[in-house]
Amino acid sequence: MTSWFANLSPLDHRYHASAPELWEELSGILSEEAYIRYQMQVEWALVEALERRGLCPKGSGDQVRAACERVSPEDVRREEARTRHNIRALVNCLQGEVGEKVRPFIHLTATSADVMDTARALQLRDVTNLSIVPRLKEFLTILITLAEKTANIPTVGRTHGQHGVPITFGFAIAEYISRLGSRLVAITNAKNNLRGKMAGAVGAYNASSLLCADPMEFEKEVLGLLGLTPGGHSTQIVEPEYTLDLGHTLVSTFGVLANFADDMRHLQRTEISEVGEAFAEGQVGSSTMPHKRNPWNFEHVKSLWKAFMPRMVTLYMDQISEHQRDLTNSASGRFVVEIATALAMALERLIKVTKKLSVDEGQMLANLKSRAHLIVAEPLYILLASYGHPDAHEAVRKLTLEAEKTGQSLADLAQASSELASYTERFTPEQRKVISDPLTYTGQAATKCVEICTIWSQKITQI
Repeated sequence: MTSWFANLSPLDHRYHASAPELWEELSGILSEEAYIRYQMQVEWALVEALERRGLCPKGSGDQVRAACERVSPEDVRREEARTRHNIRALVNCLQGEVGEKVRPFIHLTATSADVMDTARALQLRDVTNLSIVPRLKEFLTILITLAEKTANIPTVGRTHGQHGVPITFGFAIAEYISRLGSRLVAITNAKNNLRGKMAGAVGAYNASSLLCADPMEFEKEVLGLLGLTPGGHSTQIVEPEYTLDLGHTLVSTFGVLANFADDMRHLQRTEISEVGEAFAEGQVGSSTMPHKRNPWNFEHVKSLWKAFMPRMVTLYMDQISEHQRDLTNSASGRFVVEIATALAMALERLIKVTKKLSVDEGQMLANLKSRAHLIVAEPLYILLASYGHPDAHEAVRKLTLEAEKTGQSLADLAQASSELASYTERFTPEQRKVISDPLTYTGQAATKCVEICTIWSQKITQI
């Protein structure tokens, strides 16, 4: 057997090696071998529906089901080398494994796209159900646990890479819980809306109309055996928007994961050092700098996103098929399964690294205190304006310049300002506390964090 190092795709060697169990799981659903087996399921469903209508001999469905077990993808590939047609090769192989009276009914009324598009829908449905949704729910649960533990830990709220006003770390994590939660719902809806077809060569039921008085109902029966429903309107192919919608939800989910990974890797910068990846004994961070501990897992997820996010453009390009049907997606359409593969791999990695993520509360507090003397600017401006100061923002802006120049705290300068005295003396004790201790100026961060965690803890169990 050829070494898997001989594979061309990194998905089949680099990431197979790093997550062999996941690779085996995904291979069982998304590989070419699996795709052929899904196509066999469609051929079986067609014969089974014909039998139930009395259009082929009794026991035909059972014979085809047994034939599907005996025919291997290698058999189909060998036959395709002769026929130069993948579905005709599949049909020939199945026909060779059933009785003579059953053979005519395999693939009867169907066109290749009936089988391939329906099989692809089955693949994408199963990988979403079995590999993506469970991992996304697990990752959300890990984030919820992390957010709940850190709901009240104050940290820097940043905008444009600069210190803004305080939030809590749990609040920062809750952002990703909310965003990924909405993506989980979107993925589930898109997955549930995947469609198949059994409408024949141009989608107008020409062939099945010869055998059935109600060919559209017959299509529903075939697809119902597979747990699918027909698209609203088919040409030779299923309307591409069903797969496109699922692809969009997968890629947009990938984007949220990449955003989270980017945030976590930036928080590990030496100058920030607020979180850290766990480092295994014997692990090496650099080939030449022994002291390095790189945030490589989070960087890896960002890198995977960069590789697979652009694939969405190809899906949009495959939305167009001229004059009902062309084959300009014959190559590009084969790669849609890799988006699901990469997303599952990114989730698997984030689950492992986020479980062991260390949060340095002391460093968060130190970073927050380093600019605490200026954080008071916003609450001071808001309070002055609320008490009627005609140009509070400008007054506080000038004080911040003085504070930066003299090294004095903004709160002390405001307290000593005769110009502001008529306003500051009216501050309530609670308002004075915020000005004197701006680290308490976290608004509803903790409350919102708990709210988001509660909402999605409940919703996850319902999906």
